[in-house]
Amino acid sequence: MLYQIYEAQRSLMEPFADFAQAAAKLYSNPLSPLGQTPLAQRVAAGYDLLYRLGKDYEKPAFGITTVDVDGVGVAIHERIEMDKPFCELRRFKRFSDDPATLAKLKVQPVVLVVAPLSGHYATLLRDTVRAMLKDHKVYITDWKNARLVPMEDGEFHLDDYVNYVQEFIRHLQSVYGNCHIMSVCQPTVPVLAAVSLMASRGEKTPLSMTMMGGPIDARRSPTAVNDLAVQRSFQWFENNVIYRVPENYPGAGRRVYPGFLQHTGFVAMNPDRHATSHYDYFKDLVKGDDASAEAHRKFYDEYNAVLDMDADYYLETIATVFQDFKLVNGTWDVRSPEGQVERVRPQDIRTTALLTIEGELDDISGSGQTRAAHDLCTGLQDREQRHLEVKGAGHYGIFSGRRWREVVYPQVRDFIRANESSAQAGQRPTTGAASSTSAAEEAPMPAAAVTAAPQARARRPARKA
Repeated sequence: MLYQIYEAQRSLMEPFADFAQAAAKLYSNPLSPLGQTPLAQRVAAGYDLLYRLGKDYEKPAFGITTVDVDGVGVAIHERIEMDKPFCELRRFKRFSDDPATLAKLKVQPVVLVVAPLSGHYATLLRDTVRAMLKDHKVYITDWKNARLVPMEDGEFHLDDYVNYVQEFIRHLQSVYGNCHIMSVCQPTVPVLAAVSLMASRGEKTPLSMTMMGGPIDARRSPTAVNDLAVQRSFQWFENNVIYRVPENYPGAGRRVYPGFLQHTGFVAMNPDRHATSHYDYFKDLVKGDDASAEAHRKFYDEYNAVLDMDADYYLETIATVFQDFKLVNGTWDVRSPEGQVERVRPQDIRTTALLTIEGELDDISGSGQTRAAHDLCTGLQDREQRHLEVKGAGHYGIFSGRRWREVVYPQVRDFIRANESSAQAGQRPTTGAASSTSAAEEAPMPAAAVTAAPQARARRPARKA
């Protein structure tokens, strides 16, 4: 019923938002009689803010049309490589008329970026993708809004998420021979499960895994997000945040965790910060600071666009990751598309190098939660593992913005490149912290930022294989 009430409210607000938009343009137009009044700029700013607070936010576009590769502009064509009921595998294909640049692009590593399915769209990783395109062939998981998926397309479980990732990996392997995989936030857990299951079966696994700011072990440095999952029971989540999609959407009748509820939760975490940001936007409009106002619009166009998550997937994630800690406890079983139940065993991974990345000030995935992956991947040699802590970075700073571009991305690029080169040479990678000077020089990281992952594992009891 709550979803229907929200839809009715949204329909009621829509004409008022449209009126506010028109009024803002009328008062800000210098050729309009209303635009000549002394308070015109303030009135226009007020209407503009009202419009943005009341409008409906649709899925943004990636909008990546070109990237600069060593001073040469490279055109980007975005296309759907695979179309699944709940996800599209999206490719950013690069084109160039420069023969030298084209030859360079053809031999660069292939990276599957697994985007979060935790509220925002995959476009939240736009900055991640744009940077990666300079040195990699890039694919990304573009998760669909569950309210747009018809009931006849079936259910979507956490197991299906894991199976999707495996299918995408196999597809890239069939095309290129092998690939690398990067997961940001929520997908670190299902990605580790996917690679673990492939390793246990003896399948070829990606050359490297880069895991950024994810809840591998949500018991470490728990945040407000972790505390909520522990303090509330599974039944509480099922009874209080799950609703059926209204009739006016293709997914009518599907049980979901609605996007508008998720957005309310996001804002409730930092209400003062958002109120201040909107007030600053109003003042920027009054002052005529178009650059700052446009930056605000771009941020909130992304932040306010939130998709519905399928209820089965969401509830199973709460139980598996944040309540029962099945991955770190070694009790997680995943059902394959053929119906076979398999135990997730990260210790079986032996040919996929591991890089974990955390932000020092991350208030979503606390310190040590991502690094815990090294404690689980006991089948990897010390030299195949790395950990990077980004000083002064929050959750979004490790995959977007200046710190991502200047601090994190160069390390990710060098880690992938080193493992790609080692694979081509028929050798295991030597990208981790090692005693030899040559290994450290092969892909250097700032000494203050990087540590040898095995050192963290040594402080904890060894897990049984």
